[in-house]
Amino acid sequence: MALTLLTAVVAAFSVACCYPTAFQELGRSHKNRTSIKFLAVGDWGGLPYPPYVTAVQKATAREMGIVADQMGADFILALGDNFYYKGVDSVDSPRFQETYEAVFTAKSLQVPWYVIAGNHDHAGNVQAQIQYSQRSNRWKFPSYYYELNFHIPNTERTLTIIMLDTVKLCGNSLDYADEKPRGPLSRAAANRQLVWLQERLARSKADFLLVAGHYPVWSVSEHGPTQCLLQDLRPLLNKYKATAYLCGHDHNLQYIEESDVGYVVSGAGNFLDPDVRHWNQVPKGSVKFFTGKASTLGGFVHAEVTKDTMTVTFFQAKGTSLYRTVLPRRDFN
Repeated sequence: MALTLLTAVVAAFSVACCYPTAFQELGRSHKNRTSIKFLAVGDWGGLPYPPYVTAVQKATAREMGIVADQMGADFILALGDNFYYKGVDSVDSPRFQETYEAVFTAKSLQVPWYVIAGNHDHAGNVQAQIQYSQRSNRWKFPSYYYELNFHIPNTERTLTIIMLDTVKLCGNSLDYADEKPRGPLSRAAANRQLVWLQERLARSKADFLLVAGHYPVWSVSEHGPTQCLLQDLRPLLNKYKATAYLCGHDHNLQYIEESDVGYVVSGAGNFLDPDVRHWNQVPKGSVKFFTGKASTLGGFVHAEVTKDTMTVTFFQAKGTSLYRTVLPRRDFN
């Protein structure tokens, strides 16, 4: 028991040293600003054959550019499944150009993209995606999991976003077989990430604390709730009063609210799926919004974090917002 505890403490100390707290710089002038704005999109990864994009991805990219221009976006969260169907094979893969650089071309999208890997990325070479950070001015993928910290301009408030690798936590899944994650490839690696996560959550004094991963904790759609995350992540989100959890994996837009945590599914960047087969496997009354209709042409989330609130707006790619919710800053009492 003592040895196990010592191992956990050493692991927590080592990862804390490897991931020192640092605050990201916001690119736009913030002289008169009092908020941070960002977009979140998952499952946006095109196709592995010509034309290397889908109609949904193109429409989503176009509308993301419009919303970022009109409402503002300091950065973008890319929530995994960045390259269908088997990720990329090397940092020299033409997919970076064909499915990313040549698609998200709007001037307003030339901001940092903070990236995590999804199950399809793990079917390829995730390390190559991490290495691409050295080739691109906006692609930011420093490690399989990492922490982002921001000062909200002209306030004393802070925002923290913890980016997870849920495939390393829970295992990979075969979408075509509707297979659930069967457990991590390395239990030791999964435990290291959990120890790191708990340490980061426990020490966070951020006014807004977000966690992002690819797999959903709660979802009403094809993949449904992720058992591994319900067991290992959800209790931590509750205990440490996380503001929200953002994810993709299911190819639609969902907002689920449970135990004062907002669960945002933004997986409509490349395909659309109206499936609601797991509607009765989430807490009753927790689903506040859902759409996977083909007529939306795709979708994503815009968020604005101010001194006291975080406003989350779901957009459809054919223009106009679909749903908006407001989350309060953390209450430490």
